[in-house]
Amino acid sequence: MSQKITLNNLWQETSVEAIFLDGLKEEITTDLVIIGGGYTGCSAALTAAKNGLSTTLIDHKVGYGGSGRNVGLVNAGLWMPPEKVEGLIGVNAGSKLNEALASAPDLVFDTIKQYDIKCHSNRMGTLHCAHSQKGLSDLQLRFKQLSERGAELELLDKHQTQQRIGSSNFFGSLYNKHAGTINPLGYCQGLARVAKSLSANIYESTLATSIQPFNKGWLVRTPKGSIKAKMLLIATNAYQTPIGGLSPSKYTSVKYFQVATKALSSNEIQTILPNGEGCWDTASVMSSFRLDNDNRLIIGGIGNLSHNASKIHTSWAKRKIKALFPQLNNIPIEYSWHGRIAMTADHIPKILKLGNNAYSVFGYSGRGIGPGTYFGKAISESLISGDESSLPINPISHYEESFSSIKGSLIELGATASHLL
Repeated sequence: MSQKITLNNLWQETSVEAIFLDGLKEEITTDLVIIGGGYTGCSAALTAAKNGLSTTLIDHKVGYGGSGRNVGLVNAGLWMPPEKVEGLIGVNAGSKLNEALASAPDLVFDTIKQYDIKCHSNRMGTLHCAHSQKGLSDLQLRFKQLSERGAELELLDKHQTQQRIGSSNFFGSLYNKHAGTINPLGYCQGLARVAKSLSANIYESTLATSIQPFNKGWLVRTPKGSIKAKMLLIATNAYQTPIGGLSPSKYTSVKYFQVATKALSSNEIQTILPNGEGCWDTASVMSSFRLDNDNRLIIGGIGNLSHNASKIHTSWAKRKIKALFPQLNNIPIEYSWHGRIAMTADHIPKILKLGNNAYSVFGYSGRGIGPGTYFGKAISESLISGDESSLPINPISHYEESFSSIKGSLIELGATASHLL
């Protein structure tokens, strides 16, 4: 008989930064209104409140979206090598974005330390693992480009990688000692807690139903209240619901799932990721693996767990565990969950300028913790100063993507087919 897998988010079970917030039931006036309680929104709220702006954030639930469902890898930069970023948006703009996001892990871990955010922070680094000889060549290229731009990285050979991971499946890896892992939901809730302690108003069970210009500012209506604000930030990323007066963000929605085993024994943990690095590989249908604070092994990959063929993904995860760590064959799976990624066609995040002192941010394409924290902070600082030059990427007035729903379906189909093998 096959094991029944509990459809439950591990991070929701283990976050110790849980906060309980009321819904908005009145009309209020504020300097800045933020729609979206993920990393971007909460980082923006913290920065704005710290700098003296009256700030109001609304969402269904803080960390409900991808911020509470991702792998928890705190990495620098974007998924792409820096030269590709520069080739896509220009050398100057690309260099500016690369340099900004290279510092993102410092920002995340410094914020965690400064405000004592309890998110099982572990800055033991990450490993980008070569799944093939071609993957190793890609890592060698990344190592060269990133090192030329000042990154402190180590290119590990097959033996060194095996020593760090406890698996002989990889041809080598790229080690970043400045990166690490967190409980991603705990971090997001911690940002919200800090913002609230700095007098930000944060409301849950409160979705925006309409947005409209109002007296050189903005009027946001909710089911039981309204908010008048001088400034507006939409930070819903892949979880935007329909809002009257606002065109939906354009991106391809990609699902990413994870499963978590029972806690490993003291003997097992000695040979599996003994230093606690977070890992992901170079495969086209990417996968990730890491340990949590209780030494559960977490395996993730592209895939949606809510359709009829979703057992293909969880079966693949069990086989993946066995392939990586044969000693864990038949270890019970205790948790499985998935989240949505907002992927843009060029994998570059977008800042849309909606009007006077109003922005929408989306499209982290699967790397949200560092960029989301950085973008949220930078947008708040830009709104305060009125200087857009401090933003990591230039705002644009319009963005369109064609066939996004078809692309999302094809990605899911490809991942499902890959996980059959």
